[in-house]
This record gives sequence, structure tokens and C-alpha cells, in this order.
Amino acid sequence: MTQSAVLILGVSSGFGAAIARAFAAEGRDIYGVHLDRRSTLVHANQLQAEIQSMGVQAHFFNANAADDEKRREMMDKIQGLLAENRIGVFVHSLAFGTLVPFVSNSPDQANVRRKQLEMTLDVMANSLVYWVQDLIQRELMVAGGRIYAMTSMGSHQAWAQYGPVSAAKAALESHVRQLCLELAPRQITINAIMAGVTNTPALTKIPNAERIMAKSQDRNPHDRLTVPEDVAACLVELSRPGTYWMTGNTIRVDGGEDFCA
Repeated sequence: MTQSAVLILGVSSGFGAAIARAFAAEGRDIYGVHLDRRSTLVHANQLQAEIQSMGVQAHFFNANAADDEKRREMMDKIQGLLAENRIGVFVHSLAFGTLVPFVSNSPDQANVRRKQLEMTLDVMANSLVYWVQDLIQRELMVAGGRIYAMTSMGSHQAWAQYGPVSAAKAALESHVRQLCLELAPRQITINAIMAGVTNTPALTKIPNAERIMAKSQDRNPHDRLTVPEDVAACLVELSRPGTYWMTGNTIRVDGGEDFCA
């Protein structure tokens, strides 16, 4: 029997790439959305080839997942490629937003603009709702399906210049709770995944990233940072049938980092 497929937004690096590898190793076909320019596209192509070498299908789309028209075009293609199969796991791992202070203390730096703030919220939070709407309306998710949205400790902590992303992550967790309520009759679960601080391309764009990583490693009781493979292994286990009653949560996958002083 063919296993249901996995759809990952933000597949080409960091958490998305590790999650794709982990589910492919379980025999699941991977549908991935990423946004790469020519300089980084090679990594997405290499990942796609690697997954295909595992004996499963890998269909990648290089497009803006937050663009309504592009989303509809991709959904049309995914629906055609799935044929009789369906999506069993949907992972939202988009990391694209503005890192600008709300109120700048420097004459050389501007305050965040309305367009930047709204873009960050739309990409990193609201797009989850729109993708879920399409998957449900097209009947592309199986009963018993799993949805995961990648959040961060920044949803409840204040970091320099992280305000727009922090607001988006807080909204994302709120969206997860509401979708939990509305998806329950369809037997689809949804949880936010709060990884520990992880050395990914997205993290390195945050000001003072090296200091954040050093402090997190000191605080983590395992004396190391989280790695994407930690999160990927967890999602594979959480996607098994026995977790059908776990939904609407923000689940820490951080080795105990967040609550250790």
C-alpha cells in the first residue's frame, strides 16, 4: 500500500531539508516548495536528487509560497501529480521576514515600515491558513493527517530587531490553536513545533546570531545546540497513528533549552 505523501514549505535548507530526508527514508514521496535564486538553487537540486535516490518521488517547486496565484498554480500541479494518493503530512517551515526594529535608536536605521511588518506576518503566519484551506477544499489531506508549523522561542522572547518575526511566530501559534478546533471533525491534527536555537541559514541572518547560539548552548542541559535532524526525527515519530489525540499544542523540541536558566 502506498504511503501518503509529505508536503513541505521551505524544503531546500535547514529544518525543511532534514524533514524531507527523514520522511523519504520512511518511504514517503516528498512535495517541496522553496524560493531560491540561482546561487542557492544548486542545493535544492542536490536535495531533490538525494531524495529520489532513496527510491521515492521528489517533486520540488521553486516559487513564492505566500503568493496567492503561485500557490494555486502549485496546488494544481500537486493535485495532478498525486493522482489517487493524498497528503498525510504538511509542514510549514517558511523563514522569510523583516529584521528591523519597531523603534530605531540609530539615525542610520529606519523604523519598520507597514509593508515590511505585514509581509512578515503574511509569509510566516497567514500563509499557513491559506495552504490549509486549499488542501482541505481540494480534499487532498487524508483523515488522520498531520500538520506542523515551525515556530521559535522568539514567539515569547524579545530579541534585538526580531520584533516583526516574533509577532509572526506568535500569530502562527494562534493560527495553530484555531485550526486545531476547526480540523478536529476531519481527524487532522495540527501542532506548532518550537525547536531550540539551531544553526540554520535563517538564524545566521538574525543580528548577534553568534551570541544567541553561544548563550543557548550554555543554557542547554545537553551542552549542544539543536540540529535539524533532532526535529526531523521527532516529526517522523509524531506522525505515527498513536498521536491522534495530540493537537493544538506548541511542542518544544529543544533538549530542555527553553526552560533552563
